[in-house]
Amino acid sequence: MSSFSGYHSEWNLGSPGGWDYQRMTQEIAKVVWRKINAISPTGVDLDFDHPHLYPVVGFAEMMLAVHRQRNGANPGLLAVVAEADTLTEVTENINFAERLDKEDGITGILAAPHTFELRQGRVCHEGRPVSLIFMDFNNDVLLKLHRRHDLTPLLQAIRENRVLNPRGTEPINVKSMFEVITSPDGDRFHPETVARTPWTRRFFERRTSGPRGEPIDDLVAWSRANWSDLVLKPERGYSGIGVKVGGVDLDGEAAITAALAQGGYIVQEKVDLAVWGEVMPELNRDRRTIDLVNRQTDFRCLIGPDQVFGFLCRFGDVPTNVGSGGGVQPLAILRSEMGVGEAVKRINAAVAEMAYGDLLEIEEEQNRLALAAKFTYLLGPIRIALRPRIITAQQLADLETYCRAMWADSIQLEEMWFAGELDDYIDIEPEELAIARLQPWKGGPAIFAADGLFGFGAPLEAT
Repeated sequence: MSSFSGYHSEWNLGSPGGWDYQRMTQEIAKVVWRKINAISPTGVDLDFDHPHLYPVVGFAEMMLAVHRQRNGANPGLLAVVAEADTLTEVTENINFAERLDKEDGITGILAAPHTFELRQGRVCHEGRPVSLIFMDFNNDVLLKLHRRHDLTPLLQAIRENRVLNPRGTEPINVKSMFEVITSPDGDRFHPETVARTPWTRRFFERRTSGPRGEPIDDLVAWSRANWSDLVLKPERGYSGIGVKVGGVDLDGEAAITAALAQGGYIVQEKVDLAVWGEVMPELNRDRRTIDLVNRQTDFRCLIGPDQVFGFLCRFGDVPTNVGSGGGVQPLAILRSEMGVGEAVKRINAAVAEMAYGDLLEIEEEQNRLALAAKFTYLLGPIRIALRPRIITAQQLADLETYCRAMWADSIQLEEMWFAGELDDYIDIEPEELAIARLQPWKGGPAIFAADGLFGFGAPLEAT
C-alpha cells in the first residue's frame, strides 16, 4: 500500500511550469525556518535541501545532456522561447536562460517566437545556429502565433527535433485521456496510474458508466443530480480558467450550461477537499493575529525520462493555480521520529504561539527576499506559505514509483494514438495535429508534470 493518499487532477505533457519556482521557494524558506525556530523552537527536524526539491537542476542537466549527445563538446545556443509579452514577466524563464548561459560553451537566451530566422537552411537566432529550444507554450498558442507571424523557422526546428518538449505530445496532452485510463480498458495501464486517476468522462449528452461502474443513461442529467461530487474542466485549459467545482461553485446548473455551450469539457469525480487540504498558520494583518487557516494544497511532480526532476508545492483556495491567485509552499523531508500529522501540529502550534510582531517581521523579511529574487508571475508577486509541506523518505520513494508509472503510461497513450485508438478522444484542429506529427515524442527527452491532489498524513480532519 502506498504511503500517501489522493489522485492526480491533470497532467501537463506540453509546457509545464514551476520547475524553478520551488528552488526559489526553498531558498527563501530556509531563512524563514531558521528565524521561526530561533524565536519559537518547533522541535521538528526538516531537510530543505534534497535534490528533488530543486527540480530545475535536473531539467537543465537533461537539456545540456541532449545538446552534448548530439554535438559533442562543440558550443551551442540553447533557447527558451516564450510569448513576447511574457519575456520580462516570467522569472523562471529568465532564470533558466541565465542558468544555461553560465555553462561552458553554451549560450542561453530567452527569445520571442518570431525572432528566429533561416540562414542557409539552418534555424538561427541573430545569425547563430540554434541547438535546442524549450518552448513555454503549447501547440494551440504556437498555431495562433504562426498565423500572426511567419514562424517557419520554429516549425523547422520542430521537424528537426530541436524542441523540448516534443510537439508530438499534444494529442495526449488533453484531460480526456483520463477517460481512457478510467474506462473498462484501463487494465492496459500501470495499477498505480489507474488508482490515482479520478473517474473522468468527456462531457456531453451520452450514455456511459459511472464512478463505480454503474450505467448512466444521460451523463448531463446525471451530472445535474450529482453536482456536489463533480468537477467540470476544459479539456485543454490552464491556470484553473473555466474550472467549476461542485460544493464550491454552488450554481451547478450555470456551470453545466456554460460547459455545454463552450464544448470541449470533461467531468470528473471530485477529490475530497479534506484529503488535499492542510491547516496553515497565516498572519491576519487586519486583526493583527496569527490564525490557523484551512488551505487547499497541490503537489506537482516534474518528471523526465527514467528520472524524477522534483516537485512543486502550491496552496490556496480552489483552484490552487498560481495563475488563479494561488501561492507556493516550501517542501521539506521529515527527519524527526514522528508522523507527518504530528510534525504539522507541532509547527503550527509553535508559530501560533509567537508574538504577532515577531512573525510579521519574519514575513516582511520573506517578502523582501522574494522581491529581490523577482519572485513573480503574470499577476504579480507570488504568495509564499510560512509553513512547509512535509513528506517522509518513504513517501518520496513511493512518489518516484508513481512518477515512473505516469511516464510509462504516457508512452502507452502515444502508442494508442499512433494506432488510431484515440481518435474519438482528440478534438484538435488539423493544422495543430500537423504540427504534432512533425515531432513524435516516443519517450524521448522531455519534462512532464502531474498535478497531484495528495495527502501525506496531515489532512484537514486530522489537524
